[in-house]
Amino acid sequence: MNELPPQPLAAAQQLTVALAEKGITTDVHHDYGTPMVSVWVGLIVWCADGTYWWRTGWNPHRHRAIYAGHPFTQPTRAAHRIALRYTELRMTHPLSPLIAGAQPCL
Repeated sequence: MNELPPQPLAAAQQLTVALAEKGITTDVHHDYGTPMVSVWVGLIVWCADGTYWWRTGWNPHRHRAIYAGHPFTQPTRAAHRIALRYTELRMTHPLSPLIAGAQPCL
């Protein structure tokens, strides 16, 4: 029997846990009806219609974004794919020295 996908907010929370297991800190936002997982600059994962969606690049010929998706039923595999994109973005958008040297808020 096929497993039913979790609801979008639960799926966002599952993805957050799976990314945390990879050492990636995230924030979940659910203000406008579609849960989003904020991962890094330029990497937000939308959780809708049983699928995690995130931007992977830009198609200059079509002048539009390129997206990837992965089903809610596989948050660990989705986290692996998102972690690969996260690694790419960390190389091109590292923390600014001001933020990197900031003390954590208590």
